[in-house]
Amino acid sequence: MPPWSLIAPASRGIGFALARRVLQTTKAPVVATARRDVDGTKRELLEGLDVDRGRLTVLELDVLDESSIADAAVACRDKFPVETSQLQLAFMLPGLLFPEKSPAQIDADNALLTFRTNTIGPMLLLKHFSPFLPTKKSKGSLEHEDMLGLPDVAMTAVMSARVGSISDNRLGGWYSYRASKAGVNQVVKTFDNHLKTVSGNKAAAVGLHPGTVKTGLSKEFWGSVKKEKLFEREWVAERLVDVVNGVGVEGRGKCWDWDGKEVPP
Repeated sequence: MPPWSLIAPASRGIGFALARRVLQTTKAPVVATARRDVDGTKRELLEGLDVDRGRLTVLELDVLDESSIADAAVACRDKFPVETSQLQLAFMLPGLLFPEKSPAQIDADNALLTFRTNTIGPMLLLKHFSPFLPTKKSKGSLEHEDMLGLPDVAMTAVMSARVGSISDNRLGGWYSYRASKAGVNQVVKTFDNHLKTVSGNKAAAVGLHPGTVKTGLSKEFWGSVKKEKLFEREWVAERLVDVVNGVGVEGRGKCWDWDGKEVPP
């Protein structure tokens, strides 16, 4: 069955760079999402790329609005029927940070928004897009010509962070962000266990730690990061695509950093 890829969201930051990277290194159709201005997002994603523009579809999707996620999934079902195609590569990347330095700075509304974005957002994406993944009974797509540049195992990669590691928490702070990313790691493991049951070795899930990347999310902290540890989003996108393509079923259910090293739970 012919493969396709999903990057959600992809209007800015790492998601934007990942969508462009996947367009450049694969031949299969790519679905990207944005909360607004899908036409403008499509123009920006394609700018300067020597690729078939017809491969890219940009859909409106807001991870805080489940109905918009459901609508995007319906649009994908019309374009990529599950009987004749399969989701081979998915990046689920919503991210929000309120950097509390002490318990006194914790705000209930901000913490709730952090969890809705970072943890529940990916959960809802998994809910609505997991039906596109191959099952044990699915006919394989490994021989399809559009598999170039895609992982042999259908991979779902969810954006986590090293600060979501409980065993690696040495500094404290960032209460809501740390907790939300620890939750992401649990969601990834739980979803991967589900895939073992329904998909066997045809599909797997992993978490990703991109490092500190020059995006709006981390801008406040650029000055405190060593120059060699502050990454451009395009460079990180290359690394993350390589990691997801390389971990295979042996690395399933775990969190991996941009350098292909496991982040402990």
